[in-house]
Amino acid sequence: MVQQFIIYGVTESGQRFRPSDWAERLAGVMSQFRPPGMPANRLTYSPYVLPTYIDGVRCVAVDPRLRDLEPLAWNFVVDFARSNKLKTAEVEAPPERPD
Repeated sequence: MVQQFIIYGVTESGQRFRPSDWAERLAGVMSQFRPPGMPANRLTYSPYVLPTYIDGVRCVAVDPRLRDLEPLAWNFVVDFARSNKLKTAEVEAPPERPD
């Protein structure tokens, strides 16, 4: 199974992180980072950084392959979570569904 780095929209003190669209903003900034050969499209998110909900909490799921593809981008999302004192976790990603 693939691990994912999850950034939760909740601070270490239990407060909801604001603004409410923080996950979409973060994923939007990271939209340029894509697998080799995948066309860049600013209207879609990178498959490496996706906004989501987990148990009703706004989150961003970060694929650890981003670390190898672009270490500075990986550091950016990790530092974003750290500097905003957001809860994080590494979890197993669900298997991809065949199309």
